Amino acid sequence: MTETDLFRAYKLGDMILSNRIVMAPLTRRRAGSAGIPGPLNAEYYRQRASAGLIVSEATNISLQGRGNAWTPGIFNDAQIAGWRGVTDTIHEVGGKIFCQLWHTGRVSHPALQEGGALPVAPSSVKAEGACFTEQGPQPYVTPRALRTDEIPGIIAAYQHAAACARRAGFDGVEIHGANGYLIDQFLRSGANHRTDAYGGSLENRMRLALEVSQACIDVWGAGRVGIRISPLNITNTMSDADPTTTFCTLAERLGKLGLVYLHVLEGAGTRFPRGEGAQMDWRALKAAFGGTYIANNGFTRALAIAARADDSADLICFGRAFIANPDLVARLRADAKLAQMNPETIYGMDANGGAVGYTDYPAML
Repeated sequence: MTETDLFRAYKLGDMILSNRIVMAPLTRRRAGSAGIPGPLNAEYYRQRASAGLIVSEATNISLQGRGNAWTPGIFNDAQIAGWRGVTDTIHEVGGKIFCQLWHTGRVSHPALQEGGALPVAPSSVKAEGACFTEQGPQPYVTPRALRTDEIPGIIAAYQHAAACARRAGFDGVEIHGANGYLIDQFLRSGANHRTDAYGGSLENRMRLALEVSQACIDVWGAGRVGIRISPLNITNTMSDADPTTTFCTLAERLGKLGLVYLHVLEGAGTRFPRGEGAQMDWRALKAAFGGTYIANNGFTRALAIAARADDSADLICFGRAFIANPDLVARLRADAKLAQMNPETIYGMDANGGAVGYTDYPAML
C-alpha cells in the first residue's frame, strides 16, 4: 500500500477521528412524512460508522426549510428522539456524526410548505428545476422574498435546530451553505438582489452565513461547528459575479469565528472532479480559512492519497461511494474493488422508504 496518513487518526477540534475519511451528507428520503429517523436509518449509519466523521444527510431546521418529501428534521421532540436512536447506535461502534442543518429556501414548493405557502428566499428569483413532493416531482415556483424583520427568525430557527441536534446526541453540526440552498442564495449575487443589510455588497451578502454560524457557535462552541460551501456549483441555477473574492473573503471571516472546519465542494457539481475543468484556487481558499479543510467532489483513492501527500486537504470526503460500500474505509485501505450503486434506488420513493438500495449493500467478505 502507498504510504499515506489517510487512514491515521486526526484531531478535529477536541475530538479524535479514527481516520481522515469523511462520509458526505447524502439525501436518501427515508425518514417518512414526519421527518423522524427510525431503526432503518440507524442501521444505515451504523454500517458506515468506520468513517472518521459522518455528516448526516441534510436535515430540515423547520417546516419552512423543507424542499423534498421524506427528508428528516431536527426541530421537534419526536425528531430528536428518532435521531437519538441513530447517534447512540453510531457511538456504540465508535463512530462520530455531525448533523447537517438545512434550509432549502427557494428550492421548495407550496406542497411542502405549511398551509401551502410560497417558499422563501433572499429575492423573488425563481430557480429552474423541480423538487420531489409526496405527489411526485413539482417545478419550482417564484419564491417570496424574506422581509428584513423575518431574518432574525430564520437565524433563531438555525439556533433552535442546533440545540435540538445537541439534545439528539450529535457530536456537532455542519451548516449547509452550499448547493443553491438558502444560505448559498444569500451569498451569491445571482440569487440575491436585495438592497437592505442582507444584500448588495459582499459584506451584506455574507451577513446571514456569519450570523447563523455565530448562532450555532453560541450553542455548541466553535470547535463543534463546521460549514459546507460550493463556490462553483451551478446546481439550482446558482451563479456569482466573482466567486473567488466572495468565497475567499467568506472563508477568512469564518476562520476568524473559529469554525472547526470548512467543507468545500470543489468544482461545478460532479462534472469537474479535482484537477479537471474550470477550477478556482482551492489552496487559496484553504489558506484563507486557516483551519481544517475538507475537500469533496469526485475523489478516488488515488486522488485522496495525493491530496494528503501535497497537503491540499486535511480530510477527504466521499459521497456516493459510501452508498454502495458501507465498508468504504476498509476497501480503500485494502485498495479493493468498489461496488457500484444502483442509481434507481438512491432515493426512497414513498413514505415507507425501504431497505432496498439503502441497507442491503454488503460489506466485503
